Amino acid sequence: MTSEKLLANILKSLSDTKAEDVVQIDLRGKSTIGDYMLVASGTSSRQVNAIAKKLSDHLKFSLNRHSRIEGKDSGDWIIVDTGDIIVHVFRPEVREFYQLEKMWQPTLVGTKNV
Repeated sequence: MTSEKLLANILKSLSDTKAEDVVQIDLRGKSTIGDYMLVASGTSSRQVNAIAKKLSDHLKFSLNRHSRIEGKDSGDWIIVDTGDIIVHVFRPEVREFYQLEKMWQPTLVGTKNV
């Protein structure tokens, strides 16, 4: 299965579980950790856990693809790593604190890193 087809399946699963504010980051040519990164929010620790569990189950049972899950004990920030695609599911407050997607935004033209 291509990364693009896997991405479409993951996005559908996130939509089905009511994940909010899903941001897709294309990592191809920028990093070797994967092809895509997705950042999403759940409204509570319970929903964050449910989103990650349903995604992992969908990958395993529907696509025969195993994933690694990190952070499920806290429910604040859970990572589902499929190899090609890394999915971060946050509670909104935790997502705002870490601002993970800002790390991967392109640098504005004409600005300098100090």
